[in-house]
Amino acid sequence: MTAKDTRAQATSTVAVQVRAEGEVAEEALAYVRTKVGTALNRPGIPEVSGEVRITRAAAHHVEQPWSAGAELVVGNTLVVVHAQEATAHELADRLQDRLRSRLNRVLHRREAARKAATPPPWRGGPAVSGRD
Repeated sequence: MTAKDTRAQATSTVAVQVRAEGEVAEEALAYVRTKVGTALNRPGIPEVSGEVRITRAAAHHVEQPWSAGAELVVGNTLVVVHAQEATAHELADRLQDRLRSRLNRVLHRREAARKAATPPPWRGGPAVSGRD
């Protein structure tokens, strides 16, 4: 185990606003807030800010009247997620899955970028000798 694996980390700072457009019940909005919070409050996620918009279509003949759009800034990376479903609960579940997937990609890219850099000579990297 490395020091990184054993370190206790506090939950990240999350400043995400969840808003509703149209006729959205408070129960549905609370469920979406819970799911978004669950996806974002994980160890290893940097500071998150942004907005999630939940919309219900006014037309009754629409197959998937519930839609969501999230624009979040995770660390210094913009994450955009869209979802569309038939019910508010399905929408919240789909939004949580997509947020988790996008966040995993962002975290993996950060980790891969950090590991890809060649360490300097004083940290065990290849020595560059200018004297030949």
